[in-house]
Amino acid sequence: MARILITGGCGFIGSSLAFDLTSRGYQVTVVDNLSRRGSELNLSRLLAKGVEFANGDSRDPSSLEKLKETFACLVECSAEPSVLSAAVGDGARSLLDVNLLGALNSFEWARRRGVPVIFFSSSRVYPYDRLNACHYRETATRFEFVDGCPGVSPAGVSTGMPLDGIRSLYGASKLSAELILREYAAQYGLPAIISRCGVVAGPWQMARADQGIFTFWMARHYFRLPLQYIGFGGNGRQVRDLLHINDLTDLLARQVSALVERPSDFKGDIFNIGGSTRSSLSLCEATEICRRITGNEVAITSMMEDRPSDVIWYVSDNGPTGRAFGWEPKRSPEDILQDIFTWIKDNERLLREIFL
Repeated sequence: MARILITGGCGFIGSSLAFDLTSRGYQVTVVDNLSRRGSELNLSRLLAKGVEFANGDSRDPSSLEKLKETFACLVECSAEPSVLSAAVGDGARSLLDVNLLGALNSFEWARRRGVPVIFFSSSRVYPYDRLNACHYRETATRFEFVDGCPGVSPAGVSTGMPLDGIRSLYGASKLSAELILREYAAQYGLPAIISRCGVVAGPWQMARADQGIFTFWMARHYFRLPLQYIGFGGNGRQVRDLLHINDLTDLLARQVSALVERPSDFKGDIFNIGGSTRSSLSLCEATEICRRITGNEVAITSMMEDRPSDVIWYVSDNGPTGRAFGWEPKRSPEDILQDIFTWIKDNERLLREIFL
């Protein structure tokens, strides 16, 4: 079976994909610098399943040059995933080094070797100022989209949404990497797929308030720690679609298979990946589900002020993705939060060090 390389392979998404591909018979090598808290826990699990590990950093081109195996596909998952990490300027250089320079090094390595690429991008490439300017209806538990945005409908945000606007440095870094990869595909014939993902959650996500919000929300309820609704009235009614990690890896495995078998079919094609209208959740709705599953109530305060880059509503329009790969999300928000609860309960002693 073909060998797949995953950069950022000890992170939540990279490691989950490595497990999935290994179970399907692929040989998998992961590259990671183990800088993110919790990545060492994923590494021990990966090694136990026979995944090969190379300690390296995508910001350093020599990390990839050390790899001598022949690879059928590169999945570029290495990233600084926090939208807020550079919100006040201090983290800008670090974020851009990882998300832009690291991606460029990966693409250049793939070009020289002729290795097809899947680039794991983000829904944050869509401008939040445009999204927040749409018309919404406020209900008792959430904001609902009404109209007012080209490329956006009640079915969600499409890849055809105009991209002029403000999206955060994180979003800008991802969009810049997308543009570079599409040029590589056009000028050098490098087969490539770009996957723009919304919010993902599930077991083994070492979440924080600024990345992995729904796993973080469940962990705070489990350990009886306070929370805060921030911005848009301070009622927790902002909405995100939510995708189970297993639904995501199922799609990514289909993309890997398609790219390996039919590389000439993909020339930097862009696909949305999210929970879509089948699975979306506001924070106050998440609170009720977490209370019901854990039996715990936690103190929740409100901050009325909006934070930079926050979005009032985002749902992925997966239509073209589903048609291209025969895929759709299977798990509901309650299924996802129940799986996270069970994982925390089964690993409480280990996870206290992460979440407390």
